[in-house]
Amino acid sequence: MTTNAILQIGLYLVALLGLAMPLGWYMARVYSGTPPGLAKLLAPFERLLYRLCGVKPEDEMNWKTYAVAMLLFNGLGALLVYAIQRFQLALPLNPQQLPAVSPDSSFNTAASFATNTNWQSYGGETTMSYFTQMVALSVQNFVSAATGMACLLPLIRGFSRKTTDRIGNFWVDLTRSTLYILMPLSFVLALALVSQGVIQNFVPYQTVPLVEATSYDNPLTDADGKTLLDDQGQPKTEKVDVKEVALPMGPAASQIAIKQLGTNGGGFFNVNSAHPYENPTPLANFLEMLAILLISAALCHTFGILAGDRRQGWAILAVMTIVFTGFLALCAWSEQSGNPRLTEAGADQVTREPYSTERVSERWGTKQSWDVRPDAQTGGNMEGKEVRFGIVNSAIWATATTCASNGSVNAMHDSFTPLGGLVPLLMIQLGEVIFGGVGCGLYGMLIFAISTVFIAGLMVGRTPEYLGKKIEAYEMKMAALVILIPCVLALVCTALALTSDAGKASMANPGAHGFSEVLYAYSSMSNNNGSAFAGYNANVPFHNTLGGIAMLISRFWLAVPVLAIAGSLAKKKTVPPSAGTLPTHTPLFVGLLVAKVLIVGALTFIPALALGPIVEHLQMMQQESKP
Repeated sequence: MTTNAILQIGLYLVALLGLAMPLGWYMARVYSGTPPGLAKLLAPFERLLYRLCGVKPEDEMNWKTYAVAMLLFNGLGALLVYAIQRFQLALPLNPQQLPAVSPDSSFNTAASFATNTNWQSYGGETTMSYFTQMVALSVQNFVSAATGMACLLPLIRGFSRKTTDRIGNFWVDLTRSTLYILMPLSFVLALALVSQGVIQNFVPYQTVPLVEATSYDNPLTDADGKTLLDDQGQPKTEKVDVKEVALPMGPAASQIAIKQLGTNGGGFFNVNSAHPYENPTPLANFLEMLAILLISAALCHTFGILAGDRRQGWAILAVMTIVFTGFLALCAWSEQSGNPRLTEAGADQVTREPYSTERVSERWGTKQSWDVRPDAQTGGNMEGKEVRFGIVNSAIWATATTCASNGSVNAMHDSFTPLGGLVPLLMIQLGEVIFGGVGCGLYGMLIFAISTVFIAGLMVGRTPEYLGKKIEAYEMKMAALVILIPCVLALVCTALALTSDAGKASMANPGAHGFSEVLYAYSSMSNNNGSAFAGYNANVPFHNTLGGIAMLISRFWLAVPVLAIAGSLAKKKTVPPSAGTLPTHTPLFVGLLVAKVLIVGALTFIPALALGPIVEHLQMMQQESKP
């Protein structure tokens, strides 16, 4: 990598880790019921909400009651999102008179936003009205993120409490996450984004003339939508002149702020954060990249404070940072190395530097040649990337968004090099525990920590302990469900898509790359990420239905076992550390946990990855080696 790339990555990590500590302290105060500073001004509103909803904040729940409350709340939210889409045409704030969304797409979107996945098989500006974007999607961005944070807190309490079956109150945890954390941060970020040019309005789409008119050949179709063919079997077309274009408008900034902070990722516009109305400047890009990982990183500090040992939070954050930095370096290096296939096709990927020579350049008419110098730096693979962001910022975003269960994109992952595309794919397949979604990423990593101390205990012949609680058969059974369910879903759904006619009909690319697109799509949905390789039409009933089911299972069939573990741990006594206790804040444990996460991901997905990005990379290198 270049020095510039290292500096950009270093600046991002310093800003992220520097902001995570004070925010983690603030969230610990909020969840302890003592919000600091100006946040105290929100306390009367919190109490008013409880009275209006009939909630008694002092009445705590056992894990089963907590789980039922969580499932009912999110189930009703999904039904509301579905209904709003189906009745969209009759609802207000629809200046473009966009029609109702199809039943299968409405189901997929409702499942997607209720599960914090934000997988989008539709184009936002051509499908969703302003009312749907705000009342259905933006609201779910808040409450689905708050649900993930609420499901983390019982697990932390399970470690810090003893001999009780009470793990907190879901409604209190949900309210505090939304009111004190997500809403203030989103308000500040939205204002910052508006200052950079992100739009926030309710006006109809604006039609403006093009500076230079253009035209294209439009295929002709019959009444059934089938393409008409001429005598030679070629599609019949008609020439269409384009002299003006419609610019989409809408309340974008408010949704973009929470989509990043809540690790949601759903774009207001079809091309997501590559769109200049969502992400117009390098500063806006940097702020949004920070927002993607900020709360997830800060929750590690919150965990350490609430668990009574800050070193535990630092150890978990160290694991996340080590894995993230390693994969980010691989992605940036791979993209900066360029793609020999593009060079073969005539796309210049090399920085050309002039040097003195007596040969006169035919193009420039000077005594300088623009031939490639032996020490010239490669320009890298810019296909699918925005020039205003460049390769490094695209690589940082791709790695951050896929490790954080976010799903937003500022570059097209489908256009990355094979190894560059392997990074976001594998980050998803690790289970979204490297930072991960707000709340759910940390509880996923804690499940890995529990299984790691269990394995270490077996190695030394002692009952494993984590934070003073013995890890026994029940906890390991639940942990196995949390670790394995997303893996099984991703592989089984990919197999169904590749072996069914309905699934294969959506494939536009054959061979290894087409396989990678399908594997990425179902890895993304099965791990609640939401990003896509693109190049794969998922907006059909088969994929909308199968993907929606996968998203629902992956979110809630993982959250319930986590709550069960929390309830089990809370009932146990605290065991004082002994000579045989494995310290879980040391570099040794950090290394063990890193190895556990990587090994589980490798053993599960390497065979599938070998059929996709790995073989595609070997094909690319074979092409490069040809004379």
